Amino acid sequence: MGMGSKMEGPSAPANRRDPYEVLSVSRDSSDQEIKTAYRKLALKYHPDKNASNPEASELFKEVAYSYSILSDPEKRRQYDSAGFEALDADSMDMEIDLSNLGTVNTMFAALFSKLGVPIKTTISANVLEEALNGTVTVRPLPIGTSVSGKVEKQCAHFFGVTINEQQAESGIVIRVTSTAQSKFKLLYFEQDANGGYGLALQEDSEKTGKVTSAGMYFLHFQVYRMDSTMNALAMAKDPEGAFFKRLEGLQPCEVSDLKPGTHIFAVYGDNFFKTASYSIEAVCAKSYEDTTQKLKDIEAQILRKRNELRQFEAEYRKALARYQEVTERYAKEKQSVDELLKQRDGIHSSFTIVKSTNTSGTASNLSNGSSSKISGDESKGDSPEDGGSDGKDKSGKKKWFNLNIKGSDKRLI
Repeated sequence: MGMGSKMEGPSAPANRRDPYEVLSVSRDSSDQEIKTAYRKLALKYHPDKNASNPEASELFKEVAYSYSILSDPEKRRQYDSAGFEALDADSMDMEIDLSNLGTVNTMFAALFSKLGVPIKTTISANVLEEALNGTVTVRPLPIGTSVSGKVEKQCAHFFGVTINEQQAESGIVIRVTSTAQSKFKLLYFEQDANGGYGLALQEDSEKTGKVTSAGMYFLHFQVYRMDSTMNALAMAKDPEGAFFKRLEGLQPCEVSDLKPGTHIFAVYGDNFFKTASYSIEAVCAKSYEDTTQKLKDIEAQILRKRNELRQFEAEYRKALARYQEVTERYAKEKQSVDELLKQRDGIHSSFTIVKSTNTSGTASNLSNGSSSKISGDESKGDSPEDGGSDGKDKSGKKKWFNLNIKGSDKRLI
């Protein structure tokens, strides 16, 4: 419920100055003092009020950048310990005012929002100035009632909620819903000394089921809101580890109780082009004691779970690193085994080929040797007159009809 909603962007000025110096606050200033200083300077240098002064735009960015550091406890701690070097400048966020974007840039912003890019906006300077001047129209919103309406983009409807001592002691809840899933902001203003209203708390609508909603809970115990932008940025930077950052988006609400009297709330239209439909209701927690206790218990459980996740993340990172190491070794060992088996198969194949070649050669030699022996034996029985194996002397060859009949005849006689 901080003063400024932010969107990712290059908000760091070219020459960065000490954020405490920029906001004119001391290092031991409270969160509320820092917020008050930022509100005044942001309104002073807002581009809407300084259209003809380009330096004001740069000063506005410098103020927003400084506030983005000092309004975040972790970033402020990092800066206090090690200065700008401890901060990741690329992760700094920048506020934008839709009323100052122009049609083309607004269309791009609307497109990115539809695609799921976390784009949040700041409140129009005109609305803040009218509130500070006390020139806004405030409609009554009695406890236990609901009011519906439609608010134009970058405009606000103001409501006055009057509570007595008993209701203040029991606790108050202000909720806004939109069945049309409109984008809006729920704002809480504190009365200034000059009779105007200064912005103190802000809650952006979130989609929950089939509606968009936002709520402020003044129940005398610490209630937390979820900064979805932080979760989305964590998801983009580290998809695998984004789960561990899911609860890091929890931000403590700066006001936990209201005093008796009239308190000013507003519904701010945050749609890119069209009006925002809404229903706002004020509820006394006296009728919801069981629900209030459940909320208190669940907030405590979520905080404990966040601490557990921080410890578990270290264990998970260690186990993941070990797993990656083992899987890399597995891949190397598998490759090594495959290579060894491949080499063995190659050796087997080579050995088989060599064996086949030697066998053929041996068989060839044996065949040639047999032929030589046979040829030798045959050559001994041949007379030189036979003419050799070229077959020139055909009369020397025995035919089946050239039988030795005379010898046979003698044996017969």
